[in-house]
Amino acid sequence: MRKRLPVIACCTPLAGSSLSDEDAAELERLFKVLADRNRVKILNILLRARGQAVCVCEFTDQLDLAQPTVSYHLKLLREAGLLDREKRGTFAYFRVRPEAMERLHSLVEPATLAKAV
Repeated sequence: MRKRLPVIACCTPLAGSSLSDEDAAELERLFKVLADRNRVKILNILLRARGQAVCVCEFTDQLDLAQPTVSYHLKLLREAGLLDREKRGTFAYFRVRPEAMERLHSLVEPATLAKAV
């Protein structure tokens, strides 16, 4: 005679709510924009500037990229809502939009950490 084993749950239920379709689409859009190493480096430079505006000329030097290439990457980051742009004379300056970083963080933060904060 075979002995029956007790039935156990194979997975622990997920805590918190799942992503809505709108939140998932927003994350998908942001991840697509950030799926380029140069754009990630640009974002890193701006985050290290701690809210200070950075001139476009600084990116060309630090990334060793041509100015049109840097401008293209900055345009994509700005269109994704991650950056603000301000014009000072003939130069453009960029900074990270704090609310965009907070939104990104809220979408990817684990539910257990979100409740603890």
